[in-house]
Amino acid sequence: MKNILGKAVLLASALLFSITGTSCSNDDNATPEMEKTYDMSGFAKGADVSWLTEMEASGVKFYNQNGKATECMSLLRDLGMNSIRLRVWVNPDGGWNGKDDVVAKAWRAQQLGMRLMIDFHYSDTWADPSKQGVPAAWKNYSFDEMKQAVANHTKDVLSALKERNIDVEWVQVGNETTDGMLWNDADGDDALKVTGRASKNMANFAAYINAGYDAVKGVYPNAKVIVHLDKGNNLGQYTWMFDGLKQNGAKWDVIGMSLYPDWITDQTWEQVSDACLNNIKTLSEKYGCDVIISEIGMVWNSENAAPFLKKMVDGCKQISTCEGVFYWEPECSNNWNGYDKGAFDNTGKPTAALDAFK
Repeated sequence: MKNILGKAVLLASALLFSITGTSCSNDDNATPEMEKTYDMSGFAKGADVSWLTEMEASGVKFYNQNGKATECMSLLRDLGMNSIRLRVWVNPDGGWNGKDDVVAKAWRAQQLGMRLMIDFHYSDTWADPSKQGVPAAWKNYSFDEMKQAVANHTKDVLSALKERNIDVEWVQVGNETTDGMLWNDADGDDALKVTGRASKNMANFAAYINAGYDAVKGVYPNAKVIVHLDKGNNLGQYTWMFDGLKQNGAKWDVIGMSLYPDWITDQTWEQVSDACLNNIKTLSEKYGCDVIISEIGMVWNSENAAPFLKKMVDGCKQISTCEGVFYWEPECSNNWNGYDKGAFDNTGKPTAALDAFK
């Protein structure tokens, strides 16, 4: 069922944001350009653009279909997107995805009327199903110290956003935590007492989730907390995790999914999509919560990219308990950082895959 309080906040913030253009003609009688409006309410059509500031610092430009250089978030808004997702690392090299970088990007999104999802990795670098590294500064923490660190870090970043009057609608407590987070896999009883690897200590993972959950609510009471796994087509993976979390008293508001058909070799993209859409309905009913596609993507020049995105966005819109779809780093072009699943071509223009968000 829907999160009633969260929906009330969403309806209260369903405003039209607009910008007014002016004519470039020298004709005094020229008709001004029509005001452009953006409806930012309802189903979330989003993008994770966490690489944006780093790309800009490297000189990367983004272009609309007419070849005009355009600020990336504004371009995505013109393409129909209404939400932005940003990852957070604890003490990252270079500062990218650290607190200050996240606040800067979030402020830009807010000025455009974009809604915001904050994605805590609880690591100094990438956290995903294959790695959930403990931040260097937390390495020797006890279980209680680790819980406090999760709470403090969550509160610190969110408080910095709130001080800038930035609204936050969703917060992920962990990123693709398919086997938990904050792993400490050394041998011995002490390591097992601390590790948040779910298959070794589900109770610890639930406790870390709750530490983050409570910290989120302490800063943004109406923000919806997401627990996020990969492979949205794999129902058993989700029921194993959320049954275990439920049995250990974990709290969450929304289930988050990733879906990348290119990485699923035993099914077609159509089969992957159908399974994911069915799983959204099943999980919503089983756990009494909404679901959101936190990450989605396909190789940028695949002939299947546009039909895949259209199938998923249209399908999710038809499910009342699905809150939205977020493309992961669509602004990537020319295999930025080795990533080939962006939705911009090698000239820096958006591809047809993003038509699904219009």
